[in-house]
Amino acid sequence: MADSRAPTTQPLILDGIAPGDIPYDDLMAGQRPVILKGLARDWPLVKAGLKSPKAGMDDLLRYYQGRPVTAYTAPPDIGGRFFYNDDVTAMNFKGERVALNDFLARIHDHINDPTAPAFYIGSTDLGLYLPGLRDDNDLILNHDMFEANPPLASIWIGNRTTATCHFDMSHNLAVCVAGKRRFTLFPPDQVHNLYPGPLEPTPGGQVVSMVDFRNPDYERFPRFREALAQAQVADLEPGDVLFYPALWWHHVEALEPFNILINYWWNTSPAFMDTPWTTLLHGMLSLRDRPEPEKAAWRELFDYYIFGPAEVPAAHLPEAARGPLAPLDTLTARRLRAQIVQKLNR
Repeated sequence: MADSRAPTTQPLILDGIAPGDIPYDDLMAGQRPVILKGLARDWPLVKAGLKSPKAGMDDLLRYYQGRPVTAYTAPPDIGGRFFYNDDVTAMNFKGERVALNDFLARIHDHINDPTAPAFYIGSTDLGLYLPGLRDDNDLILNHDMFEANPPLASIWIGNRTTATCHFDMSHNLAVCVAGKRRFTLFPPDQVHNLYPGPLEPTPGGQVVSMVDFRNPDYERFPRFREALAQAQVADLEPGDVLFYPALWWHHVEALEPFNILINYWWNTSPAFMDTPWTTLLHGMLSLRDRPEPEKAAWRELFDYYIFGPAEVPAAHLPEAARGPLAPLDTLTARRLRAQIVQKLNR
């Protein structure tokens, strides 16, 4: 569970929203977490899960075609927190390829066991592994931004597990389908107070906070108190939907013996744009260890060319001379990428 001294600040809660009336424009303009209370309460899978864990599992398996899934198991002593081992040289869990029905049977065998192993299936593509599920259980994605950026729909399944605090590079709609979930969310500027861990390997593909939220070590991580002061805690029941923007940090606790979450990830940037994470990694190679006066000068250049108004660097140039300073499209992005690759290969 999250630290008992964590704030009780909640995200904005919108109740009574009809499935076809998700306020996408307001969500994207607000750029903050919002709970859409009960939005998915009429999903058949939600109703099945409310009957019993076994009913939820059986309904889920109606869509399963036998393709092995990637599943993770960890001993009871980790308390469900999928993380590193004590010296941060490996993970504290093991993965395997397994039939979904077999893994669900393991979860059910331990459904009343207070010392159960931790069982977890993360970010599994719905269309590939559970075809047809979205025909019966889906959000209404009726906004223009989804035409060019169709969301990736994934499912997360397990018992009482914790996804350690991390960020994603996509916007997210997270549907609590079965069980209960607690999200502890932090705005992007709290990266300084969350003590991110190694860049690789990582427990789930993203950098995670090194702080154990159940028992924070404030001597080792003193600024974590400042992060908690900015946190928002979202407690979700079956049928609730949580929106949170890209790059918000989130610590996710599954609170019941059986839990299902379905989420939708999407971006609004053109597909030809590269991930900024690549830029950050190259910045470590090219900028981080330079003398401080040089870094300060480069910061000014980045503010001018990258973080300031996009139109300013090219405004005084003839159109034909603007090159990559002009708005990018698929063709100019391809040329710029080729130029970068050429420079990296020197």
